[in-house]
Amino acid sequence: MIRAWLAGRDFSALALTAPVAMGYIPLGAVFGFLFVQAGGDWWLAICASLLVYAGAAQYMMIPLLAAGMSTASIALATLIINSRHVFYGLSLLNRLPASRWQRWYVIFGLTDETYSLITTLPPGTNERNMLLVTQLNHGWCVLGTALGALIGAQAKIALVGLDFALVALFCVLTVEQWRTRKSATPLWIALLAFAIAWPLSARHAMVISIALSVLAVVFLELLRKRSSGAPA
Repeated sequence: MIRAWLAGRDFSALALTAPVAMGYIPLGAVFGFLFVQAGGDWWLAICASLLVYAGAAQYMMIPLLAAGMSTASIALATLIINSRHVFYGLSLLNRLPASRWQRWYVIFGLTDETYSLITTLPPGTNERNMLLVTQLNHGWCVLGTALGALIGAQAKIALVGLDFALVALFCVLTVEQWRTRKSATPLWIALLAFAIAWPLSARHAMVISIALSVLAVVFLELLRKRSSGAPA
């Protein structure tokens, strides 16, 4: 479906981000609800989604704040969890908007789902569309957080099953990435890296698999240059 939208010269950023909204709004609502239930002010929950906007790190932040952890400890934990975004940014260096403020905002708003959508945009896509996708995804998260903080804390809402929304969202994005693939190699590298990382350390499997994937890509690139006779 997403590929069909991308086929034309013009596309609706609102329609393109609709699948993300279906995940971000309930996830943001759960975050806002849990944040208020943990003793935080409703407006601080909204500020967290506006200024932190770190997905899983926001959920991690709730028990850390409740336990009285220091700001430095929370910042370090957030850095470790979101370290994968370093590689996201490196792969988009040549596609970021030229305008300084737009570039910095896209970098700030580069979540997993936003990265997935941006990388499926056709080459030469207007920078405004990239910015709109980032803004809308950010807006869905803030909207969900506001709903959870302002309404969810006052209502008796069963939250069972809502935490699966993120898993479902990643499944949809993975399918779309697979449909627009140029090669299946990255997928097999990622699966093999995770299969190796999980037995080594289940708690750090994500970081280990990312490192193994990067090493594999570098190794394959060196082999390609060597076979083509290009300087390494």
